Amino acid sequence: MQIGYCRVSTIDQNPNLQRDTLSKAGCERLFEDRMTGTKKDRPGLTEALAFARPGDTITVWRLDRLGRSLKDLLEIVADLEERGVGLRSLTESIDTSSSGGRLIFSIFGAIGEFERNLIRERTLAGLDAARRRGRTGGRPKALSERDVLAAKAMLNEDNLTVAEVAGRMGVSVPTLYRHVPGGRAALVD
Repeated sequence: MQIGYCRVSTIDQNPNLQRDTLSKAGCERLFEDRMTGTKKDRPGLTEALAFARPGDTITVWRLDRLGRSLKDLLEIVADLEERGVGLRSLTESIDTSSSGGRLIFSIFGAIGEFERNLIRERTLAGLDAARRRGRTGGRPKALSERDVLAAKAMLNEDNLTVAEVAGRMGVSVPTLYRHVPGGRAALVD
């Protein structure tokens, strides 16, 4: 049996193009989701996967309608393959029920993984180069060394509370304590 699955990202979008294409492709049963693909819990997809029996094929208009990411897509396909259910993507002309379709899908998966690894390597190389030039990532410190000295001086005055000092410095009390651990008690020593 051909089982169709379609997904549109928002309620405003219309799934008719996907529905019509899936019906023309011979899908006897259609399941649908109207939500972003980043959501792990997609009721229509869950129903379609549960409905599929060995020998059936789940058909989608495009692969991106099925999986949240390449990893998610590969997990879904592995689960389907284990259960004897095929996957067919109409736009990409992939059909995992044939050996050629499985090969193409595996190649896509390998290329995607290769691309992720390249991005990771480039990111790490860029961070390393920046560190060697003396640059560090992250947010700038809320208080400079000069601000910390001023805060300590204000804390030495008995008439100001920690909250008042933090307010004058333009930071929260926890931020002040991060820069002056122990607050006033640390200054008494």
